[in-house]
Amino acid sequence: MSDISTLEGRITTALDRIRRSIESQSSGDSDAGLHAALQSERAANAELVERVRALKDRQDTQVASLTERVEKQRAQLAAYDAQLQTLRASNAQMRELNTKLRDAVTQGLSPELVNEAVAAELKALQDQRNAEATEIDAILSELKPLVEETSHAAG
Repeated sequence: MSDISTLEGRITTALDRIRRSIESQSSGDSDAGLHAALQSERAANAELVERVRALKDRQDTQVASLTERVEKQRAQLAAYDAQLQTLRASNAQMRELNTKLRDAVTQGLSPELVNEAVAAELKALQDQRNAEATEIDAILSELKPLVEETSHAAG
């Protein structure tokens, strides 16, 4: 952004120089040197305007790319959070069933509680695996652009 400001300052300075040159010359004087200087300043001005436009385009592209990455990361974090919530719910259910199972064992074994506890533990393990897979996907999506940048820079 400071490059754009610098270029704008240079353009303004060049235009001021032209204005002062024109004002210092009489209106009827058609000096060839002044005309050449004016053409030179116009060419420099056009070049600077084009450079400013190129910088702005490059900046807009970078901002769009970063915005896209942020949105993608937000979606990944939301998916990861949903997986963690499911995992927490499964763990709470498993703790509750384990408490019931412990109570049943002290009072006499109940086979349906054992089956529920095993099913809850299996679900908790599956939820944990899904949460870990989501986390791995998030990590890989962060590493992929870095690997691509590295391979482009090396190639």
